[in-house]
Amino acid sequence: MKSKPARPTFLRNTLLAATLLISSLGASASAQEVNLYTTREPRLIQPLLDEFTKDTGVKVTTVFVKDGLIERVKTEDEKSPADVLMTVDIGNLLDLVEAGVTQPVDSKVLKEVIPAHLRGADDQWFTLSLRDRVAYVATDLELGAITYEAFADPRWKGKVCIRSGQHPYNTALIAAMIAHNGLEATESWLRNVKNNLGRKAAGGDRDVARDILGGICDIGIANAYYVGRMKNAEPGSDAHKWGEAIKVVRPTFEKSRGTHVNVSGAAVAKHAPHREEAVKLLEYLVSDKAQSLYAKANYEYPVKKGVELDPVVASFGELTIDSLSLTEIAKHRKEASELVDRVGFNN
Repeated sequence: MKSKPARPTFLRNTLLAATLLISSLGASASAQEVNLYTTREPRLIQPLLDEFTKDTGVKVTTVFVKDGLIERVKTEDEKSPADVLMTVDIGNLLDLVEAGVTQPVDSKVLKEVIPAHLRGADDQWFTLSLRDRVAYVATDLELGAITYEAFADPRWKGKVCIRSGQHPYNTALIAAMIAHNGLEATESWLRNVKNNLGRKAAGGDRDVARDILGGICDIGIANAYYVGRMKNAEPGSDAHKWGEAIKVVRPTFEKSRGTHVNVSGAAVAKHAPHREEAVKLLEYLVSDKAQSLYAKANYEYPVKKGVELDPVVASFGELTIDSLSLTEIAKHRKEASELVDRVGFNN
């Protein structure tokens, strides 16, 4: 009696081994991913994420969380898929840390690029780009320099425009004023700025440019990056007309001679399932390539020195940042918000 050939068994075993190997490689490949929870509209940062994937092979899954980022991550707890938490405003970054949903990152790359006052002392949050709070000035107005304190000067009676005092951009600025000059002096300053308003404190930063064009005011306080968007908008569009109606002057505080900045930034989530890839993403976002994209796509000011700026942003001149720690400024957020209500700034 002839014995059965052993080849089919050998073939089956070979195929099984190959299948297991492919499965193993597939699992390894799927691990090359990072989950980003962001309060920023994905379209604003997608070009950077696409380049990151192209350069590193790490896939980025973006989850847009407009509101309740902290609540969502805390509810998901240890099962949260979040690797990186990205948001704007120093207050929001510190809230993430205080809520216990972040973890420290000891990265030589991040520390070399980001100045100490623009990252957490405990390495739990990092600035990725800057948003300087500047003066929008009517193009026919001869004004080459101004301090934030000067917005309270009677010469600007009925000529100042600004958005709500309770907006994080403004509470951060008021908090910085408190940190520099004290609560009493800041209250007097804010009351005088209110007296100088040409219309109710409302709308958005681009509305400041719109109302300068409309002759409602001559000067206002708003973020610089909106000017890049407006001046680069489609010629003939309303946005482009608003941008062409203004020039940018960077105010400074009298004491520091520096300009107030807020930030966009990120942290690694406490239970990040892909921690290594999360750190890799943060380090990539402060690279020359990513910082250039920040500057040219979003018109934000790069946190890394020496990066080429968009021509519109470059035309604003050199940015000297207020040296006051963002953490110190954030300590006065509550006082700033209460002050806005006390003086009836938005009324």
